[in-house]
Amino acid sequence: MRRAVLTAASTCSLVVLLLALKPHHTAATSAPGGGTPPAGTAPSPTRSAPQTSGAHPVSGTYTGDPVDTQYGTVRVAATVQGGRLTAVKVLQVPSGSGRDQQITAYAVPRLTQEALTAHSAHIDAVSGASYTSQGYIRSLQSALDKAGV
Repeated sequence: MRRAVLTAASTCSLVVLLLALKPHHTAATSAPGGGTPPAGTAPSPTRSAPQTSGAHPVSGTYTGDPVDTQYGTVRVAATVQGGRLTAVKVLQVPSGSGRDQQITAYAVPRLTQEALTAHSAHIDAVSGASYTSQGYIRSLQSALDKAGV
């Protein structure tokens, strides 16, 4: 009887641990037209060749494409100087409910700080804000693509 209880308890614990595991996906999937990628996939930012005149990259502020997520639209603008990302301004984020606002308030500053540190859109998503993170990253990458960075 003890063995049965121990076996059941350890099996349940193992199942709970396996379900709690959230692997980091690097698979490249991008829905055409700015839609959301399938659940469980990470956005795959792409880079285009720099659009420069002469040897100096173009500087300025570029608005990213709006990205529709399950909870609302995300859109950012990127400021580029000397071919490097220097600022990110959030233009639109999900804010339909109090929970959306709470997640946005938590995730957006972290995403912005990480993007500015990396000087790119190659950043990790914020745990608990997967959809907002994916939208942010994809919109930022589209702005950087427009800048030719």
